[in-house]
Amino acid sequence: MYLLIVFLPLLGSSVAGFFGRFLGSEGTAIMTTACVSFSSIFSFLAFYEVAPGASACYLRIAPWISSEMFDASWGFLFDSPTVVMLIVVTSISSLVHLYSISYMSEDPHSPRFMCYLSIPTFFMPMLVTGDNSLQLFLGWEGVGLASYLLIHFWFTRLQADKAATKAMPVNRVGDFGSAPGISGRFTLFQTVDSSTIFSRASAPRNSWISRNMRLNAITLICILLLIGAAGKSAQIGSHTRSPDAMEGPTPVSASIHAATTVTAGVFMIARCSPLFEYPPTALIVITSAGATTSFLAATTGILQNDPKRVIAYSTCSQLGYMIFACGISNYSVSVFHLMNHAFFKALLFLSAGSVIHAMSDEQDMRKMGGLASSFPFTYAMMLMGSLSLIGSPFPTGSYSKDVILELAYTKYTISGNFAFWLGSVSVLFTSYYSFRSLFLTFLVPTNSFGRDILRCHDAPIPMAIPSILLALGSLFVGYLAKDMMIGLGTNFWANSPFVLPKNEILAESEFAAPTITKLIPIPFSTSGASVAYNVNPVADQFQRAFQTSTFCNRLYCFFNKRWFFDQVLNDFLVRSFLRFGYEVSFEALDKGAIEILGPYGISYTFRRLAERISKLQSGSVYHYAFAMLLGSTPFVTFSRMWDSLSSWVDNRSSFILIVSTFYNQKSSQE
Repeated sequence: MYLLIVFLPLLGSSVAGFFGRFLGSEGTAIMTTACVSFSSIFSFLAFYEVAPGASACYLRIAPWISSEMFDASWGFLFDSPTVVMLIVVTSISSLVHLYSISYMSEDPHSPRFMCYLSIPTFFMPMLVTGDNSLQLFLGWEGVGLASYLLIHFWFTRLQADKAATKAMPVNRVGDFGSAPGISGRFTLFQTVDSSTIFSRASAPRNSWISRNMRLNAITLICILLLIGAAGKSAQIGSHTRSPDAMEGPTPVSASIHAATTVTAGVFMIARCSPLFEYPPTALIVITSAGATTSFLAATTGILQNDPKRVIAYSTCSQLGYMIFACGISNYSVSVFHLMNHAFFKALLFLSAGSVIHAMSDEQDMRKMGGLASSFPFTYAMMLMGSLSLIGSPFPTGSYSKDVILELAYTKYTISGNFAFWLGSVSVLFTSYYSFRSLFLTFLVPTNSFGRDILRCHDAPIPMAIPSILLALGSLFVGYLAKDMMIGLGTNFWANSPFVLPKNEILAESEFAAPTITKLIPIPFSTSGASVAYNVNPVADQFQRAFQTSTFCNRLYCFFNKRWFFDQVLNDFLVRSFLRFGYEVSFEALDKGAIEILGPYGISYTFRRLAERISKLQSGSVYHYAFAMLLGSTPFVTFSRMWDSLSSWVDNRSSFILIVSTFYNQKSSQE
């Protein structure tokens, strides 16, 4: 059963890929959806056995790499964090598959799409169940490949092509940290087995001084792993690829941003908690990066006009919460928020996809409006998802987001306070852009084309069923799972996310945090919704004043252009690397030294030499006679002088001459 969880999506993807043209759209949809759905059912059974039953499962399948002391085997570890992630990945993916049957029904390449959609559902379980670094890295690279294939599905669209091309180098930047981090772990611990590495993490390690800073090997490895996690989980610097992923079909956005690719970095940090607990510098860096990302993404989303991009920036912001929750040593709360976030984020994406699908693929909220009467079901779904996203009381999101802010406050450190206040202010912006999307799409006077209004329709049954199930998860999962997963005294995690006793502050945040601190998110979320209502549908005079003011125009441009992050990265990094790649790598090396000294240069040299020698073949007899004379003259001369030269050429005579010379020199010195 445990292996079927991992390999059933691979079976569905393989059948759809190799036999899709024979099965047709319906056959591939049924095959892939059935495989992922059975994997989801088995995940719930594994969850029941492993987590509440406190019975972790380890399966060693076969040896993979064995060389002297180095051993890496195909092994699968199913513990509490693993089964939680398996439920998130397989359940969300199965609902996205079901949604895609109707959403992609008119696309002629839907078999290929269903094949691609099952790929991350295989590689993500491979990542979370891997018991060694190499197997984790295999899944890590697989989800990056899957995101490229899915974003690039509509490859005839220029923007989709550019977005997929951008996603790969950003993933490679993250791999620039994760690959050396994994290599450093092997160098330091002489093994890739995770349990062995974690059990030896507390041993003191050598440190060195660099630029008046004491650097520890564990600290360096953790920072490298953080760079890898930032590349996958869209943290600051690598967050620019996340909104570009919206160029793919809407089910792609839901799968990547709710369940698979972007959650890989958060899980890796939680899995490697025994390493991250010991270097305090690494925890401070993680906290700062996560808090900055949550604020940056929240402020960027307030003036975006594509509903999918708004939701994408909300994903970056929520991932920032998860990362800085890991930075304050509360990995279980981070994974809990990851699980909650998956339900309401998938609900928001699928609801936005329903609107876009019915409005003839229109993705500008300013060209919508007044759709609440035409989409009452979708409006209700987006409202429930938005309430859960902003952390309003009682929906799923409040049970984890509020706990993260309380934990940051009771950390009583500079980094903790920094994360608390940035996270609290981010609640205001999150509430603003969530309700701004609702108002512009559903409540303001319509600004749509008449033909779109006449043809629009609410979500059909195959698209409505996944939305209903996700809405139930967005409302009740947090309430049902909070005490089990992060309640005081729970043994749910069985010490799998390891936390040092000095970093354990969950009880203090529950009982010692002031009530006013716990209530801070409520006025922030209420204020954001109120501002969104008053600024967008009502205050036309304010909007005109905002548009005519020079300062407000520049402020609008700053946030709408995403803090100019893309321009700065292009001007200062991308162009320099492209110039280096062309002038040095391409011209000087590939077309220069390697081509001259390599096979092409050798063949070119011999070809030119043969051409020059061939010019000596003139066809004239006297030229040949002269050449024969030149060739025979040295031979005849040498043969006639052989008698005088033979004493120098004879080996025995030469040996006698050398030995006699040596003895003569020795006797003269005495």
